[in-house]
Amino acid sequence: MRHFLDINKTAPEDLRAMLAQAHAMKQARKGRPRGAPDGEQPLKGRMVALIFEKPSTRTRVSFDVGVRQMGGQTLVLSGSEMQLGHGETIADTARVLSRYVDLIMIRTFEEEALMELAEHASVPVVNGLTNRSHPCQIMADILTFEEHRGPIAGKKVVWLGDGNNVAHSFIHAAGQFGFDFTFSGPEGLDPEVEFIEEARSKGARVEIERDPARAVEGADLVVTDTWVSMHDSPSLRERRHSQLRPYQVNEALMARAKKDALFMHCLPAHREEEATSAVMDGPQSVIFDEAENRLHAQKAILRWCLGV
Repeated sequence: MRHFLDINKTAPEDLRAMLAQAHAMKQARKGRPRGAPDGEQPLKGRMVALIFEKPSTRTRVSFDVGVRQMGGQTLVLSGSEMQLGHGETIADTARVLSRYVDLIMIRTFEEEALMELAEHASVPVVNGLTNRSHPCQIMADILTFEEHRGPIAGKKVVWLGDGNNVAHSFIHAAGQFGFDFTFSGPEGLDPEVEFIEEARSKGARVEIERDPARAVEGADLVVTDTWVSMHDSPSLRERRHSQLRPYQVNEALMARAKKDALFMHCLPAHREEEATSAVMDGPQSVIFDEAENRLHAQKAILRWCLGV
């Protein structure tokens, strides 16, 4: 039984094996139509449940397409269809689904729901996102960086903005892959101390620098994310904008990083807010490679979970 719940819960050698397989599978598909099956059909005869308590574009499409390319079938379920944990317990839902499908991917709110599902499922469970982490995204990000710049070990990654779930998974990755991580954002929006301390205990250099211009000096990779979510109230949105405006990634800020520094954003983006269009569409941006690599990284994660 192999769950993929968080990067820090997965052995570094397994993470490396997934990235190597993702790269190989991507190369093998070059020049093929999007709908063409992979040469290997490792998920042939397999059924994968995709549960979305939170709406999604990239996660839904990339998992669905990935399963189909590998010969499997998907069952897509929304939160409104399931009412996970409201009518039936999450534990009972896990036991029932395990009788129907070979793997469960869930994109949910609370980490506790993910953990309870994994505890009681008799099939692998994949974390498609929770309020605390987003490990599939960071696997795609590392795959993207290494395609363009080689090994990420020893490199400097700078996060600008809110210490959210994606930032948390980047901190997890710093401990597992051996790169430095600098968070630059306002007080009150820092990543959780627990994650920072764990990464440091593994030898990663994790720092907090309030001055964004100082933070990006020597950066190999500059990353940001949306400042607000679709569920935030108007008052919270305005407060976040006021707090985070100084941390916008623009051309002047990117000029302070290394000349060959890359820019990433997991999307969707609010252009001219957390990042300018000049940066997003500029020569240092790899945001669409990053989006594509969700497909390849997740295919490798699924294969690892199923041992195929």
